[in-house]
Amino acid sequence: MLVFGVETGIMLTLDKECFYGDRYIAASNETMLLAVRFKVEGSLRFLSHAETLKLFQRACVRAGIRTRYSEGFNPRPKLSLPLPRPVGVESDDELLCLRVERDPLPEADTPDESAAMDQESRIMAALASQLPEGCKLLSVSTPETGASFQPRSATYILPVKRERFSEELKATVERVLASEHLPLQRPIDESGLKFKNVDVRSFLKSIKLEDASIIIECEIRPEGSVRVDELLKLLGLDEAALAAPVRRRNVQWQSG
Repeated sequence: MLVFGVETGIMLTLDKECFYGDRYIAASNETMLLAVRFKVEGSLRFLSHAETLKLFQRACVRAGIRTRYSEGFNPRPKLSLPLPRPVGVESDDELLCLRVERDPLPEADTPDESAAMDQESRIMAALASQLPEGCKLLSVSTPETGASFQPRSATYILPVKRERFSEELKATVERVLASEHLPLQRPIDESGLKFKNVDVRSFLKSIKLEDASIIIECEIRPEGSVRVDELLKLLGLDEAALAAPVRRRNVQWQSG
């Protein structure tokens, strides 16, 4: 079963850091920000936004990574996913922003081990060893102090069954691209009884047909973007028409 969802950003101010919508901004002299890139596939694609954060929180604890926590009565680890992944969608290009202590890991067991690996490599190795199958680390880097990450675009791959990859589908793609407006009704609560009208045409940058797949590049702006379930609806497709899970890749970021 393929399930689609969307997460909305909430602004939280923690010390000198700020999580705001689809951006993460941070500045601190006592800690450092890590940009962790990873991919999600298989059954882990059904994890929600909150569950994905919990997965990394627990992995950091098991790996012995000294994560920075907020202050107050209910301290929370300072980690954020600037571009939440729709539930049910695989991804080749996820980003986790993680605030850690300046010395986030215990000293290596031997001097030779410490010399052979830089700090980012040690963090990546420690964290990767605690992640389940279906979540693979791609890189760990240290952005400059005050760096921010704001998504600008993302590409979605819709693998379509051969029997559904027809001239009718090609005509539908051409019709969508030729449209000046693509109005949709978007649910605004869990009951599905309240809607708002949204014109998603401006979010569609391109649609291509390649090797029985539909490749859609979507623009992402502070006010939002087009949703995966809306893409399927526009193309007259449903879950049964897909040969494999929808996959997100090539996320473009604006770094401040």
